[in-house]
Amino acid sequence: MEILSAPQLAAWLADPSRPRPVLLDVREPWEFELCRLDDATLMPMNSIPARIDDLDEEAEIVCICHHGARSMQVAAFLERNGFGKVSNLTGGMHAWALQVDASMAKY
Repeated sequence: MEILSAPQLAAWLADPSRPRPVLLDVREPWEFELCRLDDATLMPMNSIPARIDDLDEEAEIVCICHHGARSMQVAAFLERNGFGKVSNLTGGMHAWALQVDASMAKY
């Protein structure tokens, strides 16, 4: 599993030469409503086992949560289940709001 900082993910998303990753937001719906990355897919952590077939094992997936702990667990789960291109956004949406987008809501 790769660990990405918020600035590293921002650079990836801004680079047109790199394929865009699946931004897998594993927070709860109320958190997603407060703030989210453009094009992020909401799939709350507790729904991942039942919805794993909705994800492409070959896709680059970046797991995202509030601070990075839930997404780290989901990333590890995906790796154990055959996903080979999984990253975790360390510091989560909180780090994104502090380091990339100061206008983003913090909670």
